[in-house]
Amino acid sequence: MEWLIIIAIMLFVIAPVMWLKPSPRQKRHQALRSQMGKQGVTIKLEKPPLHHFKGTMPAYRWHYPQSAPGPDFLLVRDSNASEALAPYYAGWRWRIAPLRPLPDDAEIALKALLERLPQDALVLQSTTYSLTLWWWESQTAERFATYLPDFQQLQRSLQGHSDRPTAPPILGDEPPPSATSKSDQETGSS
Repeated sequence: MEWLIIIAIMLFVIAPVMWLKPSPRQKRHQALRSQMGKQGVTIKLEKPPLHHFKGTMPAYRWHYPQSAPGPDFLLVRDSNASEALAPYYAGWRWRIAPLRPLPDDAEIALKALLERLPQDALVLQSTTYSLTLWWWESQTAERFATYLPDFQQLQRSLQGHSDRPTAPPILGDEPPPSATSKSDQETGSS
């Protein structure tokens, strides 16, 4: 009887530790995120740009260089899009279309990528700062790594095609006007 009580107590102590052990799905996600992080992809759990969505979703982000911002657009998979949104290609709809037409090489890369993305990829978004894929991580790191060249090609072809013109900073040899006017006032010259 004493052994039964000791075994029951041991199981009671060990059970919570077993709950802390990651599930196979969690291990797969951890390996995927680790591998993609090594490839330069930023991964965050954030609220996706979907209407009536509660909670967070993994966002895989490829950043544009600061000197070459990207265009603004938002594509949503048909399964999560309203019929009112304009159809684009391969079951995707524009929620926000780019203001200027995309370059031909970017258009080709985008269409090729949209054809290949897994069904749990719901949103593809480009902002001035980054290209972002919102998806549920249904694939392994090895399988998702096959998409990386396509994302990198799309990122390269989109960078520098911002919807907003970027003006270079104004640089000059003259001191600011307030500095010259103050020194003129002190010397009494007009």
